Amino acid sequence: MQELNKIGHSFWYMTPVSETDRPILGMVVGREMSLMIDVGNSEAHATLFLEKLAEQSITKPNIVVLTHWHWDHIFGMSKLKDSLSISSSETKIEMSKLTHYKWTDEALDERVKEGLEIEFCATCIKEEFGQDRNIHIVLPKVTFDRQLEIDLGGVTCVLKHVGGDHSHDSVVVYIKEEKILFLGDSIYPDIFSAKRNYTTKRTLKLIQDLETFDAETYILSHSGVIDKNEYLQETQMLKSIAHLTDQYKGDAEKIKTNYKHQLGRELNEEELETIEYFVNGTDALS
Repeated sequence: MQELNKIGHSFWYMTPVSETDRPILGMVVGREMSLMIDVGNSEAHATLFLEKLAEQSITKPNIVVLTHWHWDHIFGMSKLKDSLSISSSETKIEMSKLTHYKWTDEALDERVKEGLEIEFCATCIKEEFGQDRNIHIVLPKVTFDRQLEIDLGGVTCVLKHVGGDHSHDSVVVYIKEEKILFLGDSIYPDIFSAKRNYTTKRTLKLIQDLETFDAETYILSHSGVIDKNEYLQETQMLKSIAHLTDQYKGDAEKIKTNYKHQLGRELNEEELETIEYFVNGTDALS
């Protein structure tokens, strides 16, 4: 069951669903306008969020912002045509490539074979929509390149293009007065290559960009809400493994041995998986 939760005075979010890859959706409510972050993986997903907000006397958003182009964050846009939609320029370019796609089982399976889609996403689309694939790609009306600041009345949202391995067009949303940073999928690995991977250069650049925000709460679209200590632990792990990957040129055993020595303990499953992703990234670049 998806739940609607509130953080601070102005931010609401709905919890994710892993089975059909529904990400967290957010809403920032100011005195004059409201801004929705991502529009869901279907009209049904977007509708559920809007219904839960209506129960709290919150109306449809004036503005919607897309964090990146992946299907699970954009397919609900057709439910929000009356809102002013904003994305990075890169996101609109990538979305435009989807406008001529068909979404039947046969079309999805063919794109998986051709390497244009991955099995995980195709399966989730089939599960989310069933046989009624009434999917319309609605492109954003406004785009920006680097950073955009929006005053909603008493609360300010800063939109910044940060990129990263998961999707080169990734945008984060910083809710300044609440010190909330909506990370979207930006900090996740690339899941669309032959092997899931992180690259050291992109990861370190991303973390450096994220460190410019004075945040206390972080929203990860498919993982949930974490505090600053949890975020710092996560990024410290990524930075440490990235530096070791560069130092040992992707040699997995040397990275594991030296990281274990740094920590003074055996490595856990998440750490071993992250090392594997960085090694995969090194292999992909070689």
